Amino acid sequence: MDKKTLILNVGSSSIKYSLFSKKKLVFKKEIDKIGLKGTYLKEGGKEKAVNIKDFRECVEFILEDIKDYKIKLIGHRVVHGGDLTKPSLINDKLIKKLKKVAKLAPLHDFPEIKVIELFKKLKCKQYAVFDTMFFKDLPEKATIYGIPKRLSEKYGIRKYGFHGESHRYLSEKASKLLKKRWSKLITLHLGNGCSISAIKNGIPVDTSMGFTPLEGLVMGTRCGDLDPAIVTFLMEHERLNYNQIYELLNKKSGLLGISGFTGDIPDLLKSKKGKLALNIFIYRIIKYMGAYYSVLKGLDAIIFSGGIGENEPKIRKKILEGIKFLGIKINNRLNKKNNLIISDKKSKIKVFVIRTNEEDIILRNILK
Repeated sequence: MDKKTLILNVGSSSIKYSLFSKKKLVFKKEIDKIGLKGTYLKEGGKEKAVNIKDFRECVEFILEDIKDYKIKLIGHRVVHGGDLTKPSLINDKLIKKLKKVAKLAPLHDFPEIKVIELFKKLKCKQYAVFDTMFFKDLPEKATIYGIPKRLSEKYGIRKYGFHGESHRYLSEKASKLLKKRWSKLITLHLGNGCSISAIKNGIPVDTSMGFTPLEGLVMGTRCGDLDPAIVTFLMEHERLNYNQIYELLNKKSGLLGISGFTGDIPDLLKSKKGKLALNIFIYRIIKYMGAYYSVLKGLDAIIFSGGIGENEPKIRKKILEGIKFLGIKINNRLNKKNNLIISDKKSKIKVFVIRTNEEDIILRNILK
């Protein structure tokens, strides 16, 4: 029996797990809504309800599911690795370091660390591949904040960028579709967490998420770009401490906070109460796309991905209508079908809908 590689992509309430024999996929599954109502297992487009209360029970479920396979390697997607820029072998020293930066990405890093520790029982090598790796060489002018430089250097305060595996995969896939090695791309990873990147010739030049995944676009429960004075104002007037303000901005803001009832795009599309939240969501994306068009000094293609980017044609259409002055023409029929190419043949800029594959990038990194 050949030994397998297990790739784990842990979210704030989900675990995607993929099993590989060398580089060949054996299966890919996802357990979603962990700790919430309606937890389900998804495989091959089919969903099945499962009785799982928390991440510990989820790991036990996965271990039972893979018990007939000999696992040689485990690769983990870790959102924030601080100054770590290469795939890293997981040991006690690394876990200690990850716990120090976990507060910078609390929705993901804490569950990821928990899962890493629970998988120790398999007694095989585990590697961490960081969301921030793809953005490690962003130009200084795009990474340094307008605070005293001594503080930036002392605490490592800079733009790190996130969803790196996704943006890298999308840029590689789009370049192949364009049959151009040198290309100017805007990639959009739109899910519960959202980010947008400007990529030139395969190298990122800017991205929306920053020191933490809180910066940038309005997201499911995260506020996105915010005047920092609002934080101190709310702490004073609402008498909030550090933990409470962080909880507010990470888990109670964004689409959920604006709408007052949900952070889910499908639910917002069905309700009149969701109109303002959707308008703000789309407007912020259009603003970033306009800025990145200027940064890139032109554009070859736009790539949509993530749960929203891949499955919500109405949202894609409204975003593209906001920048149609760039010469973008959308094919409505293809857009409704979530086709790979949704731009019209006469469009000056190609528009793709690509299902992201972060697991592919993680696998490649740990099998080097």
